[in-house]
Amino acid sequence: MLILGIILFGMLVGAGAQLILGRSGGKVDWTMAIVAGLVGSFVGGLLISLLAGDGIELRASGIIGSLVGAIIVTALWRWWDGRSKASSSAATSARRSGDPRKSNPK
Repeated sequence: MLILGIILFGMLVGAGAQLILGRSGGKVDWTMAIVAGLVGSFVGGLLISLLAGDGIELRASGIIGSLVGAIIVTALWRWWDGRSKASSSAATSARRSGDPRKSNPK
């Protein structure tokens, strides 16, 4: 039951991070929400809770740290996804133009 609660909490925190950063396409990407929420909660929540002296108990500092961690993970995910889409788009357009120097990345 604890595992299910952790996953649900991570999903809600990840969805909150997407709402704060603005949703792409107008809807929540639940895969990103779960991953960003769990990773952000683990890193951000644990780090902030320990720095605040709350230990591993559920306190406001841990929840805020979880949200900040999820926002950072979501922003990095979107940056990386945009970067990979831009590079694949450039390679596709170079292949269409017939320039072999541009379509053969090194």
